[in-house]
Amino acid sequence: MTNSTSAIETNDVEPIPAGERHGKPWHLFTVWSSPNLEFATVFVGALAIGFGLDIWTGIAAILIGNGLAGITHGILSTWGPSAGLPQMVLGRNAFGRWGNLIPSGLSTLVAGIGWFAVNTISGTFALEALVPGLDVFAALAIIILAQVGVAFVGHNLIQKWERYASFFLAIVWIIVVVIVFALPGAFVSTAAPAEFPWAGFTLTAGAAYGYTAGWTAFASDYTRYLPANTDKKALGWAAGLGNFVSTSLIMIVGAAAFNVLAAGNFWGIENPTATFTGIFTPVFASFVLLAIVVGSVSANILNVYSGAMSFLAMGFKLGFRSRRAIMVALAGLVGGFISYVGVVNGDVAHQLDSFLLVVSYWVSPWIAVVLTERILSGGKDAGKRALSPKNSWAGPLAFVIATVFSIWGFASQVLYTGPLGIALHHVTLDNGAIVDVPDLTALVGFVLASLLFVGFSKLDKNSK
Repeated sequence: MTNSTSAIETNDVEPIPAGERHGKPWHLFTVWSSPNLEFATVFVGALAIGFGLDIWTGIAAILIGNGLAGITHGILSTWGPSAGLPQMVLGRNAFGRWGNLIPSGLSTLVAGIGWFAVNTISGTFALEALVPGLDVFAALAIIILAQVGVAFVGHNLIQKWERYASFFLAIVWIIVVVIVFALPGAFVSTAAPAEFPWAGFTLTAGAAYGYTAGWTAFASDYTRYLPANTDKKALGWAAGLGNFVSTSLIMIVGAAAFNVLAAGNFWGIENPTATFTGIFTPVFASFVLLAIVVGSVSANILNVYSGAMSFLAMGFKLGFRSRRAIMVALAGLVGGFISYVGVVNGDVAHQLDSFLLVVSYWVSPWIAVVLTERILSGGKDAGKRALSPKNSWAGPLAFVIATVFSIWGFASQVLYTGPLGIALHHVTLDNGAIVDVPDLTALVGFVLASLLFVGFSKLDKNSK
C-alpha cells in the first residue's frame, strides 16, 4: 500500500512492511480525540445524572472510569509499531490460535456492529435536525455511506480524516464547554444522600470505562504503520491522553448540561440530541449539530474499520486481495440495519446504558489477559509469536471464567442483579424490591482474569 490517502488499503492483518511505515506519535492524540468529540460521549456523562448522582460525585466517577481505561489504552497502543500487527492478532499470544476466536468475534460484534449502530443513531438524529425537511431514513443513509466510505479506503484516509476533523471539532466543542459550564446550576449539587450512592457511582464509572476502554480492543490497529523505532513513551502518552482528555471533558459537559436539563425526568427524554442543542442559539446549535454529525462519523470510521480487522483476525481465509475493504462494507450493511431498528424503536437512553455496561463486562477481562500475558512473556518477540500461535487454553479459559463469574455475581442491571453484588450492598424497599446495588463486574472481571491466567499459564505448556 502507498502512502496515498485515496488508494484503497490492501494490507489487512499481515505485518506492515518497513517501507510502508510512516507517521508520528502525536498523530495518535487526534486519532483518539476526534472520535470522542461527539454526542454519544456527552450522553455517557449525562448518565451520571440519570443514575441519581450529584454533579461532583458524577464527575469523580467519570474521571476514575476514564483514567483506568486511558492507562491501558496507552500501554496497548505501544505494541503496534514493533509488531506491525492489529490488536486482535497480537491477542493470539494470550488466547492461542482457536481461543482467539472468542475475543475477536466479540470485538467484531461490539465494535463493527454494536458501536456502529449506537453512533449512527446519534449522527442520524443530528443530521435530521440540522437539515430541515430531511427524512430520518435519508439522514441515516447519508451517515452510513460517509462512515463506510472512509473506512473502505483504509488507514491513510482514516488518519487524515481524524486529524483534520479534530480541528473543527475542537473549536466547536471548546465553545460548547464554555457555554455549558456557564449555565446557571450546571455545577450545583442536590442535597447529599444519607449514604454514598454506590450503585450510581459504579454504574457511571462502569459506563465511562466501557466507552473509553472499548477503543482499546483495537489500539494497535492505528499504531502498526508507525516506524518500528517509534518512541514508545511518547506514543503511549499521546494515545492514552487523546482518549482520556477528550472523553473526560465531553462527559463532564454531558453531566453538567443534563444536571440543568433533566429536571428529574432523565429517562423520559425522547430525543437527547435535540434537548442538548436546545440550550444554544439557533445559529450555534447548527454548528453543534454539524459537529455531532462529524463526530459520529469519526467514531464509526474506526469502529467499522477495526470491526473488519477483528473479523479477519479470526483467521478466515477469504481469497481476494481487498478482503479488508469488502468486510468493511459488509459490516456497514449489518450495522446499518441495526441502526435502522434503533431509530424506529427509540428509547435511546436505556439502549446506550445497557450497551456500555455490556462492553465493560467483556473488554475488562480481555485487557487483563493480554496485559498479563505480555508481562509474563519477558520481552519475547510478540509479532513472531502472534504469526505462529499455539493452541493455548490458559487465556480463553481465564477470560471465560472471569467474564461469566463477574457477570453472574456482580452485574447490576434492570433485567438482572448479581447475588454477590446484593450481598455486598443493597437497599430493600417497602415493596420488597432490591435497589442501590453497586456494579463491580468490570473490576472483578479484570482482577480475576489476571489471577486465573497467571495460574493457568503455569499448567498450560503452550502458554509459555
